[in-house]
Amino acid sequence: MNHGDHDTPAGPGPAAQGPPPYDPWQQAAWQGQAAEHAVWQAEQHRLREEERRRRTRRTAGAAAVVAVAAAVALGAVFWPGGDGASGDASAALPSASAAPAEGASPPPVDVEIPDDAPPALAEALRRPVITPEQAFPETSVTAKDTVYRRVDVSSTTDCANWMSQQLADLITQGGPCARQSAALWTDPAGKAQVTVTVLSFARQEDAIRVFSMASTDPVSYQVVALDPPPASGLDPVPPGSAGVFRRVMTVRSVVFASGQWTDGAETGEKELTAHTEALLEHVNATVVAHEDPAAGG
Repeated sequence: MNHGDHDTPAGPGPAAQGPPPYDPWQQAAWQGQAAEHAVWQAEQHRLREEERRRRTRRTAGAAAVVAVAAAVALGAVFWPGGDGASGDASAALPSASAAPAEGASPPPVDVEIPDDAPPALAEALRRPVITPEQAFPETSVTAKDTVYRRVDVSSTTDCANWMSQQLADLITQGGPCARQSAALWTDPAGKAQVTVTVLSFARQEDAIRVFSMASTDPVSYQVVALDPPPASGLDPVPPGSAGVFRRVMTVRSVVFASGQWTDGAETGEKELTAHTEALLEHVNATVVAHEDPAAGG
């Protein structure tokens, strides 16, 4: 799927042909694309800062839990604040309220599933929502002849804190998010960082609503890109870095993918797009196989 593509302006022709004529419409289009991407960068920076603060609180909270356990000799300690998990182990994420993003509230989006929907759809929707262990079962995958390493996993049912305010507001028009799971991947050289997020709903119409708006305006309706944990050996992507973002829809989920270069480079768009789409297609196939096994034949 190539929704939200940003075409790279073509370079000038041969010198012998002279400079191309000035086209104010094309110039305005390029300026509009740059402005749109700047908004996307700013929102990703805000979402990443929220994720970093949550990670810091998780680290501090884990140390506090160890101290309490040693003092009172408890056999188990439960951390309050939701059911999210980061990393390969299941550890709860303390909830935090994301600062509202600038921009108008989303317009009403009405979606209805026809009464004569095929029985196969109803059967697929009776299946349980996919878990992060099912969406990202392997620590390394081969996609499009490249081996990618999974460096982090995160999952929560408190979805609003892991997306833009516009997307959170859109979801309130229908049923709530059932689960949001994300994984961060890197290529063999550690140059690319690609976050793939599975946003699942109990009702298909809610997934359609999100996919439709995210396809129309991927800047406003986006999910957080994960930062690499310290043990991964990767540095966080510098704020304001260029990125590639894509999305597809399954039976009841919207699968998002966003890719950036670790060093924040703004070149190599074709290669970065290839990494991003390869991982999106791989995870999408896994989600489809879980949600609708009959689709695989």
